[in-house]
Amino acid sequence: MTIYEGRPSDTSDRLPKEVRVYDFLDSLDIPYSRVDHEALMTMEACEEADRVLDVAMCKNLFLANRQQTVFYLLLMPGDKPFKTKDLSAQIDSSRLSFGSHEFMEKLLDITPGSLSILGLMNDHEGEVNLLIDEDLLSAEYFGCHPCINTSSLRFTTDDLLKKIIPAMKHEPRFVKL
Repeated sequence: MTIYEGRPSDTSDRLPKEVRVYDFLDSLDIPYSRVDHEALMTMEACEEADRVLDVAMCKNLFLANRQQTVFYLLLMPGDKPFKTKDLSAQIDSSRLSFGSHEFMEKLLDITPGSLSILGLMNDHEGEVNLLIDEDLLSAEYFGCHPCINTSSLRFTTDDLLKKIIPAMKHEPRFVKL
């Protein structure tokens, strides 16, 4: 894997949703590193990209209440186990489960395996609630996919919190898992 700085020089073979991410980051003057790779579907598959970028990709979970009427994007350390009851108690929502891929695509324009905080730029109605595990805040850098799992990005956690999230107009709620 090769590290590139910024967007690909030729985006003609990239999906529009990926190009929108690069346009978005560039519009905010966010410096970022990128690696391109085969599709990565699991946290284990992300390990080589993590090593090359020198960042730990976070686990991204698309969650919903039982009725699939309230949606959440949870960001947490990839090596941390997820326990529904720990989160449910903090956000006062019982019966959390994984949100359907249909809602993930409709609300975030992302397919399973490519879930990323950057998908919130597609949630113009603010229907997805952002939850961030506090343990992610201590890292200098943040890693994620550009809404497609054939590339991975790295930018500062400071840029994530002070520029990217405010520009997406999603107020994060910090949780401790």
